[in-house]
Amino acid sequence: MEKKYDVVALGEFLIDFTPAGSTDSGMKLFEQNPGGAPVNMLTAVSKAGLKTAFIGKVGDDMHGNFLIETAKQAGIDTRGIVVDDTVFTTLAFVTLDENGEREFSFARKPGADTMLCYKEVDAELLRDTKVFHIGSLSLTDEPARTTTFQAVKEARKYGAVISYDPNYREPLWDNRENAMERMKSILPLVDIMKLSDEETALLTPFEDPKEAAEYLLGTGVRLVAVTLGSEGVLICSRDGSRKVSGFVSHVVDTTGAGDSFWGAFVSQLIRADKSLEEFSIDELEEFARYGNAVASLCVEKRGGLRSIPEESETFERLAVKSVSYTHLRAHET
Repeated sequence: MEKKYDVVALGEFLIDFTPAGSTDSGMKLFEQNPGGAPVNMLTAVSKAGLKTAFIGKVGDDMHGNFLIETAKQAGIDTRGIVVDDTVFTTLAFVTLDENGEREFSFARKPGADTMLCYKEVDAELLRDTKVFHIGSLSLTDEPARTTTFQAVKEARKYGAVISYDPNYREPLWDNRENAMERMKSILPLVDIMKLSDEETALLTPFEDPKEAAEYLLGTGVRLVAVTLGSEGVLICSRDGSRKVSGFVSHVVDTTGAGDSFWGAFVSQLIRADKSLEEFSIDELEEFARYGNAVASLCVEKRGGLRSIPEESETFERLAVKSVSYTHLRAHET
């Protein structure tokens, strides 16, 4: 049966306040950037020309209204976004080091994203999508944790491929052990997943990306991508594994890099219109190269969602020979 949506995602939709210089008196200025890993991922899918929708909750406040309008502008169907006047939209304050790497401080006690109940979920979105995507931030607190599991099971029942990105954020968990347990708990329901080389030891007994990916394949996951920062990405399936180098990039802010890679990669899986078992490692390498091009453009601007490139820009970068990109910080104005 034909599905209306290519990808539906559930999870956090928030504001990233990203450093944007200082006042004359030396006080930091912060830029209001729409963010949240699942929505960043959907934006990359939408930029590839596919149909997307988001399920989540924002506050009935200036930030929530801004996020909904931003999603619409990105081509994401917002019918699944719940507006709640009893909680505030979640906020994240980001600090960047000289390489564009980030640290986060969250205003989320609770944040709207953690308060999504399953009765508020538009179940038709779950039943009418080819891919259903989640992250682990919706597993940190109730009721969003139970809602996530229920939504995944409903989407699976109607034939959706389940996509997962653990996207570990230490400040949002009680402790590392709880994080590891909950992030692993969803794995039996997952078909495809992306994790970073910093998350391998959280999800598996191994730090080595290839060993971790092979372990995850052994648990039933059918396709694994391990992002390697400046070294690109390792793609693993039952047809084999392949390291795919990235592109030269002048890094300003790494927010959204992994999300944009994964959205772009998944968009190519969908476009190919084949079952996961039919893809050769050569085909997956091409999809990963496309994802690397998107990510390399994303990191050249501040913020996550707004920095994800148009597909025409991606094609221009794909014309450049693929090499490991360097972390050369751009001059900020």
